[in-house]
Amino acid sequence: MTDAESDADDEAPNGSADHLESTAPDRARLVGTNHVALEVGDIDEALAFYDSLFAFDLRGRGDTKAFIDMGDQFIALAETDAADKATDDARHFGLVVDDAAAVERRLKDLEIDQLDAPGLEFHDPWGNRVQVVDYEEIQFTKTDHVLEGMGLTDLEKTDEALEELREKGLAPDSSGE
Repeated sequence: MTDAESDADDEAPNGSADHLESTAPDRARLVGTNHVALEVGDIDEALAFYDSLFAFDLRGRGDTKAFIDMGDQFIALAETDAADKATDDARHFGLVVDDAAAVERRLKDLEIDQLDAPGLEFHDPWGNRVQVVDYEEIQFTKTDHVLEGMGLTDLEKTDEALEELREKGLAPDSSGE
């Protein structure tokens, strides 16, 4: 399932890179996500929670902030009294992993409920809705040198994900990598 398919009610535009260039020559181009910032009730508890689900390196840490490394991106955790467990049914962020089935097993082991949604979604203890997708299934690529630096040189894409990338001129075999 692609990231776009997991948001079944949303229609994702399928524009080409040429279309985007021709309609926005005077604006900066979005090229990715640098980080996602999450409010949590306690930094130590948040790091322990995410460590129970994912293998990661800590990029940095302060008394009320921590930064979870994701190669060329990161998650910024900020401790705040405003972080409560009130949830929101639509707002979420998606994490790309090398093995979504491993995350699903960990959720079961830790007795963390999965949401009734397409794909793999859950709430963290502070009400942040988290979506987890396999790298191989999404139209998102990392360059070979970034994957190598992350120790993930064996990751591949499904035929469906590669076709979506080819349609946009973004597949590794169509971009000259």
